[in-house]
Amino acid sequence: MPAAKATLVRTALVAVLVDAVLILVFAAIGRDAHQRADVLTGVFSTAWPFLAGAAIAWLCARIWRVPFAIWPSGVAVWIGTVAGGMLLRAVTGQTVVLAFIIVALISLAILLLGYRAVIALVTRVRRPSRQP
Repeated sequence: MPAAKATLVRTALVAVLVDAVLILVFAAIGRDAHQRADVLTGVFSTAWPFLAGAAIAWLCARIWRVPFAIWPSGVAVWIGTVAGGMLLRAVTGQTVVLAFIIVALISLAILLLGYRAVIALVTRVRRPSRQP
């Protein structure tokens, strides 16, 4: 495998893992806020629809091409995670109310777009400036 392709694969794997961890963090914070028991299995029970939504977004939007870009990758993962997660929650009889949708939209935007924005900022700051 050429070095450039290996780097791209590693970058995509890091991004997909960070996305998954942040979705698990979202689920854990939500469960903790509602003082729900079953910490480990409960987090996965809450997170799986959102993880599935993110996986579908990764495949449909081919996020691996530019995994850390805010647009279109970050936005696609964010919207796909929320939309897919809410749809799967509804289909499986889990709670889907407007307040939860709003909280999920805001929280997952901060998490999934936020780290990409930090990466973009660090990359921009580290890039040598072009001076004549």
